[in-house]
Amino acid sequence: MIDKKSFLKVGALAASLWVGATLPAQAEVDYQSWLNDFRNTAARAGISKNTLDNTLNGLVPNKRVLELDRRQPEFSLTFWKYLNGRISEKRIQRGRDLLKKHAALFQKVHDKYGVQPRFLVAFWGLETNFGDYTGVFPLIQSLTTLAHDERRSEFFTKQLMSALQVMDRGDIPFDVKASWAGAMGFCQFMPTTYQAYAVDGDGDGKRDMWKSLPDVFYSAANFLSQSGWQAGETWGREVKLPDGFNLDLTGLGTKKNLSEWAKLGVAKIDGGALPVADMQASVILPGGYRGPAFLVYENFRTILDWNRSNFYAIAVGHLADRLVWGGPLQTTQIEETPLSRAQMLQIQARLNDLGHDVGKPDGIAGSRTRKAIKAFQKSKGIPADGYPSIELLDLLK
Repeated sequence: MIDKKSFLKVGALAASLWVGATLPAQAEVDYQSWLNDFRNTAARAGISKNTLDNTLNGLVPNKRVLELDRRQPEFSLTFWKYLNGRISEKRIQRGRDLLKKHAALFQKVHDKYGVQPRFLVAFWGLETNFGDYTGVFPLIQSLTTLAHDERRSEFFTKQLMSALQVMDRGDIPFDVKASWAGAMGFCQFMPTTYQAYAVDGDGDGKRDMWKSLPDVFYSAANFLSQSGWQAGETWGREVKLPDGFNLDLTGLGTKKNLSEWAKLGVAKIDGGALPVADMQASVILPGGYRGPAFLVYENFRTILDWNRSNFYAIAVGHLADRLVWGGPLQTTQIEETPLSRAQMLQIQARLNDLGHDVGKPDGIAGSRTRKAIKAFQKSKGIPADGYPSIELLDLLK
């Protein structure tokens, strides 16, 4: 069982997270003090008084935003639950219909940027269900809440400043609604992404990510192209690994040519030989060694520039394949119990106690935590896939 000291440590961490999510009176006072300081910084950066008055006056932090930040599905769902919840036959069929309906527009975008239409539709479908859900949270309130919160303060402070600059120029209205994390429009651009990559695709002088499909898709393709999208290449594929495959070779940190992977026994999921092409790739195991294996290419890494979740990037690639020719994944699905945040905190606390440094436990299985899990698994002589699970928690206890 987990020792008393670790148990008390986990309890204290969980309590502190709860306090941060509920924002007691003192936290709101701290928020207002922080907001006043930020307003002065924004004014010195050139944001007009009119914009600052219309966006920052009367703001209070949004408790729901912090709650959602702590419960992101990439952190709280197993791979299969995540994928099955985002790729359905209904979404696939609707995507196919829209791919045909807007074929002429997609061809123009493809000709200019080299991004295949099926990927643009996949982003559109996964981000907002093809424009059905673009967000209901006031953008500036969400961004100030997250910028004040210490977990990702630097990132969201930058997003907040960018949003105010865009509003100051009149590109988007002061009261615009977005996702809880500040993502905007049909393809959910963050403010810095909008500022740098949004394109006036229909030539009306505006960059409208809510009502103009040319603006949406030219902008999305412009971002992907400038982020390194390889025209004519796909994202990756499900593969079959040989028995005894060295799990130290998995992860985005290892890149090999397709021919090198083939020599190591990596094959198509049906057992066939990998394509003969001069392409670098990595093997990833998003659901651990018992889940599917994927060989991912440079375009997969570009998708990660859009959203840093491997789950998300696989969902984009797989949905894009399903829209034109691909079938479902072939690896047998397994039933898993998702880890709660409290359980993930327990894993991190116990790993620290055992000398496998994860840093300050936060309940999120980031790269540092997965590296520590891998080290612990090796010490126990079990498959070292770095995957957090209920079984791992039981073993740590």
